[in-house]
Order: sequence, then structure tokens, then C-alpha cells
Amino acid sequence: MGVQLPPFESTPIENISSTVDGLRQTFWSSKTRDVQFRIKQLRKLYWAIEDNKDLILEACKKDLGKGFFEAMIAEVAWVQNDIIFMTDNLEKWCKDESAPDIGLANKFMRPKIRKDPLGIVLVVGAFNFPIQLSFGPMIGAISGGNTVVLKPSENSPNSAAVMQKIMKESLDPDCYTCIQGSIPEMKVLLEEKWDKIFFTGSANVGKIITKAAAPNLTPVVLELGGRNPAIVTRKADMRLAARRLLWAKTMNAGQVCISQNYTLVDKEVLDSFVNELKAGLKEFFPNGPKASEDYGRMVNLGAFNRVKKMLDGTTGKIVAGGTMDADDLFIEPTVVVITDPEDSLMRDESFGPLLPVMGVDNLDQAIHIANQTHRTPLGVYAFGSKAETDKILASTTSGGASINDGMFHGTVGTLAFGGVGDSGSGSYRGKASFDCFVHHRSITHTPSWMESLLAARYPPFAGTNKYEKLSGMLLKKPNFDRAGNTKLGWISWLFTLGTGGLFRGALRASLLVGVAVALRLLMDRRTMNGILPPVE
Repeated sequence: MGVQLPPFESTPIENISSTVDGLRQTFWSSKTRDVQFRIKQLRKLYWAIEDNKDLILEACKKDLGKGFFEAMIAEVAWVQNDIIFMTDNLEKWCKDESAPDIGLANKFMRPKIRKDPLGIVLVVGAFNFPIQLSFGPMIGAISGGNTVVLKPSENSPNSAAVMQKIMKESLDPDCYTCIQGSIPEMKVLLEEKWDKIFFTGSANVGKIITKAAAPNLTPVVLELGGRNPAIVTRKADMRLAARRLLWAKTMNAGQVCISQNYTLVDKEVLDSFVNELKAGLKEFFPNGPKASEDYGRMVNLGAFNRVKKMLDGTTGKIVAGGTMDADDLFIEPTVVVITDPEDSLMRDESFGPLLPVMGVDNLDQAIHIANQTHRTPLGVYAFGSKAETDKILASTTSGGASINDGMFHGTVGTLAFGGVGDSGSGSYRGKASFDCFVHHRSITHTPSWMESLLAARYPPFAGTNKYEKLSGMLLKKPNFDRAGNTKLGWISWLFTLGTGGLFRGALRASLLVGVAVALRLLMDRRTMNGILPPVE
């Protein structure tokens, strides 16, 4: 592109503590509480991204080999859309909310829920989508009224340097700053007291961050990964399943935490599915992945060697791909048919372009293997009939799921995204990004004229009837009996005819009417036949 990227420079360790302290002082000044201030900051960030778009594209190319289409869709446009969605809705979200389910008596205290900023937030970005996974949560933190330190991943140094440039040019430096570095700088950052830490990355680093946050009881959002299963039944459309899973696993050269780690396929359609994967590879990359401008590279030699080691250790059969080039950090999309659930390709998360496929006898076996491999993955991908996909959803647990598609739920920018169990905690994106970085503060206002009504709450209590006075107002009557069955009041019985539900009550009423009409017709016929005297 011919653009000059800024250099990556680690932040001097001795400056980190004073920088964090300055942001804390800014937060206490209430500068970031003003909603219009937040909106203006986000709008400035939008235009700085637009003005530095060429730098972002070049940085993503150098860091990960990202092509123009993927970098624009998943990095630049994604973040810009996020900003517009936030600024369009922020004033509405920031308004106090009426408290639900409070009871008539408590309405006099005007209960409400206020959205308070948390304070100073640390956002730790990831290397695989360096712009989206750094600026995305930062946008949520800014929207919530916090001051923010962004720590981009040093494994995508060009993107990190560009983000620092963008922040310096667009955001208030007293409120938002970028700190660069690796393990030494990160260690110093974790020694500071934060009001929230947001981390995207590996489970091992997530454990380190959680442990560092524990002494200060700092809340932590973890966006991790998992050994995500895809399950393809014999009733699935093989071509669609293969193309959609291939799309999910070739994006960013497979360096996507939410893509499937392996695919379990009914043995009856295994060969058909594999053939469709081969056909899809030829369709996606007619001149081969290495020659394609749309296919990325591994982020560094360490990542390359880790994926290579997994492939070297498999006992499965490579049926497509397998070519590697360490100098170019290139790993071809590789389809491997495996037979052992303990194979190296299923035992660990590949975070690369490996597509292990394993045949199963039936859906129950597939679900069992998926749950044994990883009980709480980040995603589950089910292909089959509605009854089959419903069963997969009911029998598994995951952060999210896509039915008859690969990782599509993770591509909806306004849909809450997050893990469960050891694939992460907390969620963000869309309104969830705002909620992630605010405290929902319950507030009441007790009027002075209610003092006489509240006198029963003050001691002394012994020897008085204050409990009886209060219990009459506060204690609820159960609408269920000792067996746990619902008791119906006469009004409920009237509307439901004793069935417990309006729909069932309507059915019972229609049956009763039907019986009455039938009896009337029978009586009329018997009368006409002279069997009974006419009814007056």
C-alpha cells in the first residue's frame, strides 16, 4: 500500500503507575460522567479510524496476512458500526429506569435504577482480531462513563501501534490511554487496582489475570475459547454444512476462538461430507490458499509450530491440504479424518486451519463425545433437522450456538457475546457492552410525610404489636399448597374453569358448550319422535 506504519514502542514501566493514577483522578472529577462528552469522544474515534483506515489495513496485513475484505468487514467496519450503534442509543440507555416488581406501598419511595460508571477499566486486547477485540470492549467502557487503559496484544505489534496513534489523535488523553508492552508491562498493570478488567485471550492467561485481580476483588470479564464441536447428522445438507464450516475455519487462517475445533459426522454421510469439504476448498481458493489474497497467515512462528505439532501428532488420515511453509507462516487448510476422541487434534484447541472430522454411529454418540471433550465450549454448531438440532441444544452447554451454520451468532455485532464455564464469563457487544461497564444502582427516596406510617419499624419491638402491623402489609400469601400445587382463587377459577390456564380453560369451556349443544340436539330429536314431551 505504500503507507508508513508507526513503530511499536513499549511504554516505560516507570510511567505506568502515574498514568493509571492520572486516569483515576480524572474519573473522580466526574468528567466522563457527562453523556454528551462520551458521545463526542466516540464520534471522534469513528473519524480517526476512518482517517487511518489505510494504516489499519496495512497493519492487519503485516500482522496476520489479512486480506482487504476480511480486514474491512471484521476490523474497520465492525468497529465503526459499533460506534454508531452506541452513540445512537447511549442517551436512552443512560436514563434512570423504573424498578420493576416493587409493590404498591414501595412506589411512594420512587425506586429507580441508575447506570453508574464503574471507575477505571483495563481492557486487554487479543492478537487475532486486533482492532475489533481491542476497540470493541473499549467502546463499551467509554460508553459506560469510565476512564480506560487499553493494552493491545504485542503479538500484533503493527496494529497495536496504529491503535495507539488513533487514540492519541482522537481521544481525551486525561481519560483514555494506550499502554504497550509484553509480560513485564502487563505484570505492572496487574499490580494496579482496577474497577474492572476485560480480557480476551487464552484460558491460561485468563487464569493469571483472575488470580492477580482476586486480592482487590476486581471483577473480571473473560472472553476465552474452547474446543468447540460441530455436529452434522445424516439429515443435514452436506454441501451447506461443509461450505459454512469451511468458511468458519478458513477465516483468519483459523485463528478464531469461536470457530469449530472438530466436526462429528454421522458415518453414513461421512464420505459425502469430506468430498464437499474438498470441493469447497477448490471453490474458495481456485489457485490454492497460498496464492490467494484472501487467506491469512499464522501470527508468528510460535503459533505456527504449535499447530504443526498438533498435526504431526495425529493418528488420523490427511485427506486434503497439509502443506506448510514456516518462512511464510503458511499452513494450508487441512482436513483430517480421525477415529479417536483422544486424538491430538481434539485434545487441544488448534486455533489454526485444521479441520478434524470424526465419524459417529448416531446423534447420541456425537453428543456424548462433545460433552466429554469439553463440557462448556464457547460455541456449538448443529446441522440437521429441527428435532435433531433442538436435541443438541438441549443436551449441551456453550457460550453461544449457531444452528445450520458455523459461528454465525458471533458475527452479529449487536448480539450479546460471551462464554460460559471455562470458556469465559461475562458478555458484551450491542447493549451488553454498555451494561458490562456500568453498575446498576438501585435508589429510593423516602418522603418525610411517611414517618408516621414507618414508625412500626423502629424499636422497641418486644411487648408491642408492631410485627402484627407490619406483617399484615408485608407478608405475602402463598398461592400454592403443601404439595407444591397452585391454588386458584375464585377469580382465577372463573377465568380458567379450574384448569390453571386461560388456554386450557377455553378448551374446557368449548368442550362443555359442545356437550350441552349435543344434549340439546338429542333432546330435540327425542321430543320430535314423541318419546318425550316438548320442553317448555
